[in-house]
Amino acid sequence: MTPVDLAHLGGLQRALDCAADLAGHYGADLVYVGVTAETPGALGHNPAEYAERLEAFAAEQAKAHGIVASAHAMAAHDPTTDLDDNLFKAIDETGTDLVVMQSHIPNLTDYIWPSNGGKLAAHAKVSVMVVRG
Repeated sequence: MTPVDLAHLGGLQRALDCAADLAGHYGADLVYVGVTAETPGALGHNPAEYAERLEAFAAEQAKAHGIVASAHAMAAHDPTTDLDDNLFKAIDETGTDLVVMQSHIPNLTDYIWPSNGGKLAAHAKVSVMVVRG
């Protein structure tokens, strides 16, 4: 499973490449998870439209890397605040055994408020690979 933010794909490239390489090497299916707001936004007027964009992204990645990939879109009242809870839920819903996700180099605020990758790595019941970039 690889969490993606369709609005910031450029900042996720290292994790996207790593996840695709692992899926190709081990013949694993890759699930791209995206969390969107329930209200209209730049990536869709509603969660169904966002899900279509995420599915198109997964299809592009599958074709580009020669892997089996799918999309798992989730809607949240506040995606920023609810992201961690949704990612934990997505792990269960997709049957994930490995999460590959991008994170930033830790800074001072991460000692007070952990990053999404840090929280997942600390509390998930599955393996989490945090790719720094």
